[in-house]
Amino acid sequence: MLYTELLRLWDESVQAVDAKDWQGALAKLGQITEPTSRTLFNAASAHLVLGQLDLALKALDLAIAKDERLAVGFFQRATVMMQLDRLEEALSDCIWAQKHMRENPVIDYRQLGLRFKLYSWQVLYNAAAVYCRMGQWERAKEILLSASQERGGSRGGNIEMALDSVQREENLAPLLVPEGVVFRPRKQDVEQLQQRDFLGKAKVISSMIPNDDFGGFEPLRLQKPGFYEPKVDGTQDSRYMRIQVPYIARGPRQLTVPGGAMVFLFGNEDRDGMATVIYDGQRGLVPVSLLEPADVKTSKGLKHNRVPSGIPLPPELKPPARPQSQHYPAIPPQVHFTSDSPPPSYTSATHTPLPASEVNTASEQHASSSQEAKAGSVVVKVHYIYTVAMPVPMDMPYYELKEQVAQKFGQPASELRLRYKQHGSQALIPLDENGEPGHTVQELAETGRATLWCQKEDPLVNRTILYQMVALYDYAAQGPEDLEFTEGETIDILTEVNEEWLEGHCAGNIGIFPSCFAYREYNNLTPSDKV
Repeated sequence: MLYTELLRLWDESVQAVDAKDWQGALAKLGQITEPTSRTLFNAASAHLVLGQLDLALKALDLAIAKDERLAVGFFQRATVMMQLDRLEEALSDCIWAQKHMRENPVIDYRQLGLRFKLYSWQVLYNAAAVYCRMGQWERAKEILLSASQERGGSRGGNIEMALDSVQREENLAPLLVPEGVVFRPRKQDVEQLQQRDFLGKAKVISSMIPNDDFGGFEPLRLQKPGFYEPKVDGTQDSRYMRIQVPYIARGPRQLTVPGGAMVFLFGNEDRDGMATVIYDGQRGLVPVSLLEPADVKTSKGLKHNRVPSGIPLPPELKPPARPQSQHYPAIPPQVHFTSDSPPPSYTSATHTPLPASEVNTASEQHASSSQEAKAGSVVVKVHYIYTVAMPVPMDMPYYELKEQVAQKFGQPASELRLRYKQHGSQALIPLDENGEPGHTVQELAETGRATLWCQKEDPLVNRTILYQMVALYDYAAQGPEDLEFTEGETIDILTEVNEEWLEGHCAGNIGIFPSCFAYREYNNLTPSDKV
């Protein structure tokens, strides 16, 4: 069978799935004479929606035979086995799914065309569901406790609710890939199936960016997505400028630019001393006083362009594995299905769900805090999963404040970390609770108020924070060892892995990320950098 024909039928079956036409999807998949593991998985998903468990099981058997390391296939087949009351085989599939995750907390199947992430805790959850059906309630409880220690998102309160059900000896509903989530062919491959007009149509290009005030003509040049690099004649003075110190946007239309960055001067100075520049594909305002001319001339023998060309490209160095440290939190008790099942791999800090009573009273506390504040006291607002405000004496030491905050949130004080922002800064600086005596809440207060941020930082036990950086862009993890963050978040730097990669901590997670996605606001941490 021609690969183009397989692609066409595969794409048409996916369109039928999107239209909820399950029979039509099966008809298209049935015309594929040489099915792959991914098309067989799609057929099994359609049979499951139609309630055809035997046919779904047969399709999954063939899919796993095509790809013996398809962890999501074993995960899906374990659910079908449970519905058919074949419990021993369902438990075996859970073991194989965990084995083929290769000690990773998550496998992202988007690169293969399946918009689904399989987490290790989901596999453990289904194993607990099997033990519930076997009547082995204690075994199910042990596995759920280990699943609660697994690193991974999208867990919510599933584990806590499952533990309550097991305590009442109620069977757990198994997890599976959601309805309509199937393997999809690559968009580029599908587009190549259509006839293409290589000559194209005549076009008149008036400008290469929106609202451009350039007047004249220049040939069409290849541009990187999201960035416009204006052309300057050799006889004209260069309009490329370098910004002397970091600048953080303080108003609308302003840009945040790190120190030493090169920008293109797009407009003249206005009345407020601001000039319009282009940096990383964005146009905005920066103070003219921070700009100085930059020499962008390059030798003819070099093709390297020192002018910024948009959002940073991926680092050239290969990302290493997670740097090893001598001090990591203790590994939780491991779960063993059989001798072939791998133990849970990663641990993460888990947040305690917000009690209903505190949800209803949080706004009332904030409204009444200013009334309760007396002379010689400060109203401290603390941001956590939710926000509380409380009056405390101005001479209260940092460690006593931390104890009160921990008691308020119902968390151990040893697992919490208080942070604050200096005036005009975006970085969250750790509060020195264990430093020299004499530091009181009064040092943080402005006009009788102080604002703190509370984070649960179990992974930072015995780790040293070298310095802090502020994220310039959003960074999406490319692997389980990467650290995800969004623009403007504060990152604690733990290790300089190599010239282009750093190990950092953000929002309770530790991982590696490209150094070009963040900038350093301070040379050293002002408070203690030992957690």
